[in-house]
Amino acid sequence: MLVPSPKWLDTGDNAWQLAAATFVSLQSIPGLVVLYGGIVKKKWAINSAFMSIYAFASVLVVWILFDYNMAFGPQWFPFLGKPFPVLSGAFELGQATVPAAAAGMPPMGFPMATLVYFQFVFAAITVIILAGSVLGRMSFKAWMIFCPVWMTLVYTVGAFSLWGGGWLAGMGAADFSGGYVIHLAAAASGFTAAAVIGPRLQQDRDHFPPNSLLVALVGAGILWLGWNGFNGGDPYFANADAGAAVLNTNIASCVGVMVWTLMDYMAYGKPSVIGAVNGMIAGLVAITPAAGYVNGWGALIIGILAGIVPWLSMNKFQKTALMMKVDDALGVFSTHGVAGLMGGLLTGILATPEMLEYVGTAKDAPGVSITGLLYGNPHQLVVQIYAAVFIIVYNVIATFIILKVISFITPLRMDEATLRIGDDAVHGETAYAIGVEGE
Repeated sequence: MLVPSPKWLDTGDNAWQLAAATFVSLQSIPGLVVLYGGIVKKKWAINSAFMSIYAFASVLVVWILFDYNMAFGPQWFPFLGKPFPVLSGAFELGQATVPAAAAGMPPMGFPMATLVYFQFVFAAITVIILAGSVLGRMSFKAWMIFCPVWMTLVYTVGAFSLWGGGWLAGMGAADFSGGYVIHLAAAASGFTAAAVIGPRLQQDRDHFPPNSLLVALVGAGILWLGWNGFNGGDPYFANADAGAAVLNTNIASCVGVMVWTLMDYMAYGKPSVIGAVNGMIAGLVAITPAAGYVNGWGALIIGILAGIVPWLSMNKFQKTALMMKVDDALGVFSTHGVAGLMGGLLTGILATPEMLEYVGTAKDAPGVSITGLLYGNPHQLVVQIYAAVFIIVYNVIATFIILKVISFITPLRMDEATLRIGDDAVHGETAYAIGVEGE
């Protein structure tokens, strides 16, 4: 007699993880593709969108060959797993597990293939977020090399250290869904890359109008709703904590939109839709490390601060003479770096033990949760600081070295003539055929 799946497979958990992974993949393809394509100057629409598409594709290839197990496989070093492929049928159909972290969670109810894909889409969006710092001048050939190399040498270290059962996880550092592993890492590396590669043409820095705000808003909307899978999938089970994470995610993002818009009104006298998008992203990023660890009040506080602190960073700090020396094209430093750091630290303050990620039984009751400073555990904030410092320092140093090595192979920056023309010079294609005879 045949059965569709082994006894350990829970169809509900497997369905939710695959759905959540698909939501996250939609954040990149087409979410950030059209967000970037619409929010940049017309001459860079194709290049910006294509950078996202290429990053997504290149990451999967190295992910299945060795990166997945470097991030989530058996421990090799305190900060890295053993690299080996995930392509055998026995591996793909076997029960999912994260060997170095398995003792801290229930047995998973889905196969390794689901887990590998779920974690891939998180990895892919990280390097796409990073791209937002270097749009409008990075050589596409250099980007083709950078994506798989950065993924292998940088992302895997942070992922294993915090999520794969590595040394930061052993210290008790908490990152529910990537405030540190994804957003802080992308911002630290992106800012470093922007500094090393150099700025856009001055005329582009001075005048960089979005070529289609409506297209950008479509991308922003996909990004927002895709975040339900981003944070809702990270308990690894279709459980109560997944529902709470989704609700908290939307509380913080909605409040972030409102507060950022209010800040724009007070500072400039007009509400800005680009500002609202930035507030949305800041709220989503800030709640990400905390989504399943804080209650609704915590999410509300995080949303309010996400509309204030990253706003001040983008509109004041990043406009100082010192910070203007680095051309962070889309303000990734503020919306992902500052917001991710803030959310990680607030996790150390606001995480409440009543938010159970996994429910305990018998002597293990009530279950697994994180307790922050506000609820009597100041040590949690201390380890959150340690983790943030490690992510920032490692990403800055490793990214700098990678880019310097690539620069010996191919220029990191497009030449001046190409920078003046844009997409047509780089790809032989343009986003819009308006005004072309016969079109």
